Amino acid sequence: MSLKKEISVLLSNIANLLEFQGANKFKSSAYRNGANTIRRLEDDLEIVISENRLKDIKGIGKGIQSVIEEYTGKGYSSEYAALLKDVPPGIVELFSIRGIGPGKVRVLYEELDVNSVETLEHACRENSVAGLKGFGEKLEQKILAEVMRLKRSKGYMLLSKALEKGRELKSVLLDVDGIERIEFTGQLRRRNEIISQIELIAVMNAYNNNYMQLANLYQIKKLSENDSHIKLQLGAANGAKAVLIVTDSENFGNTWFQTTGSVEFFSQIDLNLIESGFASEEDVFKKLSIKPINAEMREGAYWNAPHNLQENSNLSSENFKGLLHFHTTKSDGQNTLLEMVEAATDSGFEYLAVCDHSKSAFYANGLTEDRILLQRKEIEKVTEQTEIKIFHGIESDILRDGSLDYSEDFMNNFDFVVASIHSIFELSEEEMTSRMIRAIENPHTDLIAHPTGRLLLSRDPYRINIMKVIDACAENDVAIEINASPHRLDLDWRNIYYAREKGCKFAINPDAHSVHGIDDSKYGIMIARKGGIQPEEVINCFSGDDFSSYINRKLNRNS
Repeated sequence: MSLKKEISVLLSNIANLLEFQGANKFKSSAYRNGANTIRRLEDDLEIVISENRLKDIKGIGKGIQSVIEEYTGKGYSSEYAALLKDVPPGIVELFSIRGIGPGKVRVLYEELDVNSVETLEHACRENSVAGLKGFGEKLEQKILAEVMRLKRSKGYMLLSKALEKGRELKSVLLDVDGIERIEFTGQLRRRNEIISQIELIAVMNAYNNNYMQLANLYQIKKLSENDSHIKLQLGAANGAKAVLIVTDSENFGNTWFQTTGSVEFFSQIDLNLIESGFASEEDVFKKLSIKPINAEMREGAYWNAPHNLQENSNLSSENFKGLLHFHTTKSDGQNTLLEMVEAATDSGFEYLAVCDHSKSAFYANGLTEDRILLQRKEIEKVTEQTEIKIFHGIESDILRDGSLDYSEDFMNNFDFVVASIHSIFELSEEEMTSRMIRAIENPHTDLIAHPTGRLLLSRDPYRINIMKVIDACAENDVAIEINASPHRLDLDWRNIYYAREKGCKFAINPDAHSVHGIDDSKYGIMIARKGGIQPEEVINCFSGDDFSSYINRKLNRNS
């Protein structure tokens, strides 16, 4: 998390606690406005602090300034810590429930003694919430749905976090005597978007002799044992839990294949043929008389896909030429256009499309028409400095009626238009689908971004008929995004085969809000490979000339 985001979250948390405790509303509002000011700050916050310029920022008073300086200097906030002491531990988690702010949380606490997610669920199920002033039956049901979503998410982690923890475990385990090789298996090897359990497989000689070295590192619990492998539960000191499958070199192939899964994938395979004695997965596939299949694609959906779409994906970062859909300090990004361009060039990209937020996204410092014209001048200046092709794009909000949030004439200023939904999520499926399709039918639209609006482990998709959206993208020659942010990974991989069958083009974009976010492209590639996507289906893999042809397929943009 960037410093700017850390400070913004800290100030928001303080505002929430002040409002919950009934403090002066002007004080809580000041902290909330301060959080928004920091989030929208175009300058590098660390530089602003080092140059003692916090006091010059409108909306950052002396009190908030001291909180920021204490946090950046010491790593904590004494004011935040003091506020936490005066509330039950479960209250802060309630602030994350959509539909209730700190004021309503206070009412729930005072009237119904709700002090945790568990007590809130009980109150909703007893229909006690609906009778409170300012709530009602509809909000009660919405709150209960949010609570259930939180419960479903517990015990899971994002793919990115699981990979990080998994690599840490691999690094430690490779130093254990007798371990010759260690690999990911299970959900992590298949690159599922959320992971319930980190699983690793190790070739380990003399397990009994080296058991104590493992036991000194982890709390070990034997889960199962057979002729080919031993399955162990590892409880790490840092709280990360994992399963370690220990096997020998003679059974590595069959054990790795069987533990990779998935159960649905195995529905078409006779596992009795490969119980033991296979040193490599290549030997396993030969025995099964089927061609080798990428681990990412080993899901039930593979068998249902048309035969011509079952080819292994060879998509990799080396195929990517264009970085599309990223943000700068002009909206809610952390880095300037020049910094983003230099980082993208260092990563091997040959052309870029900057797509800051549009004017309706006021919460993200969206660009008005005047600011867009100023950004075009900035693009020209940066192009002269870097000599890389920069397309002037926009992430245009799809309004309630499906229109984009600039006039048709003004849309002609953009080289590349990404259309997406960021608000008004509560429409019916029919209304939301019609809204999206109208945006797809707009001749200026080149790409539909994060099409279901989900935030993994945080927000469910809005109600939408994704098949009809995919159909519309295919019919209107509009690309559909696989948003590579590990918090989204949207389009869901389960819909990729259908989109490919319809002939859709894809864009795999990090939706980067900082130079570090560019690297998130790798997660989108992992998800694309699950659906067998080939480089020629991805517009980021087009040459510069072919990308220019694509964005001029409907309009003469002279790009």
